[in-house]
Amino acid sequence: MKKQGTIVRWDAARGFGFIRSPGGTDVFLHVRDFRDAGTAPREGLDVVFEEIHVGGKGPRAMAVHAAGSRAVTPSRQPWPRPATTKTAAGISPLHSLLVACLMMAYAAVLLWAVWHRHLTVPVLGAAALLNAITFFVYWRDKYAAQRGAWRTPESSLHALSLAGGWPGAWLAQQVLRHKSSKAQFRAVYWGTVALHWGGLLAWLRQTTQRG
Repeated sequence: MKKQGTIVRWDAARGFGFIRSPGGTDVFLHVRDFRDAGTAPREGLDVVFEEIHVGGKGPRAMAVHAAGSRAVTPSRQPWPRPATTKTAAGISPLHSLLVACLMMAYAAVLLWAVWHRHLTVPVLGAAALLNAITFFVYWRDKYAAQRGAWRTPESSLHALSLAGGWPGAWLAQQVLRHKSSKAQFRAVYWGTVALHWGGLLAWLRQTTQRG
């Protein structure tokens, strides 16, 4: 059924927002369902849409276009998906090289600690598993963002990095193009990396002094 409403929230970076119609609840809108050749989705824009309900989730808008204009078919839709327009926050080859060196240094420190029996071999396996889990959590969060589903709190993502999953988190940011363009998130992320390194080195120093 055709409805009319107004876009009340719009996140251009993530490509989704919500439409509010008179007397109704907010309806989720994804950029791929906006079919208007001459207008970009934005807050305050009056639109016409079809409301659907899928899988017990909240209402979702389909075939959305600005009020007074004609909708275009998906093949002619001019607005690309966010995944094709995101950049990795201007990551340069030099930056990537420095991070790669940091990861290799981290692996070398862990191997050195195992060799000198400051850490046990299972700890290496646990570290690898933690990074795999971190990458998966990032992927799941991006998948949820694209579909308007429940999101993983950013505090949980940072907690994984702080615990030692920061290499997996960095790889996820670059490979998945997720959380890579948010300056505030990246600043906190690098803070967790520094804290993890500081804690690890302080613990190893204390352990070697006692040995």
